[in-house]
Amino acid sequence: MTLQHTRSATRRHPTAPQRRPRLRLKPKAPRTGYVDGAWWPWSSTLTTELPSLLSVLSVRTGGIRRVRYNFAEWATAPAKLVIDGRTVRLDGYERQPVNTLEVLGADRSRIVLLVVPPSTYPDQAHDMMMTAAAPNNDSSIDALLVISDSERAIRTQRASAEEQWVSGGGDFR
Repeated sequence: MTLQHTRSATRRHPTAPQRRPRLRLKPKAPRTGYVDGAWWPWSSTLTTELPSLLSVLSVRTGGIRRVRYNFAEWATAPAKLVIDGRTVRLDGYERQPVNTLEVLGADRSRIVLLVVPPSTYPDQAHDMMMTAAAPNNDSSIDALLVISDSERAIRTQRASAEEQWVSGGGDFR
């Protein structure tokens, strides 16, 4: 068998296919608990991660209008992003609960996801996602992520200090 190399007319390499989102959702049923499921992104770059996630979620919501996120957890993102030919508003909030992403659908539906940090070990991430997506699960975000009260306080203080540093003209480079 011979390996054939093909080139496009523009001589560019084809773009790599998007990674499938690592996502678990509760069954469609009356809402229970704080989250509707869990998402384990591949990176902390929201604009890279959202297209594949929102394509999957749009089946449940009839299209996506807006995404709310905690801006301290993600790389800088624009206010709008075009996904599947539709403009989606990206709203970063300081007060958005940490480790959550809220997706608002065109049909006025709302999906709140637990965001498992990208660096989480696979076995631990799997357990968190399965627990968050279990029917009738009503665990808090901290319980799902196995975060103690003291660890949550440290994370909140760190995020606040980083935001003050950046808004004061600081640079992390």
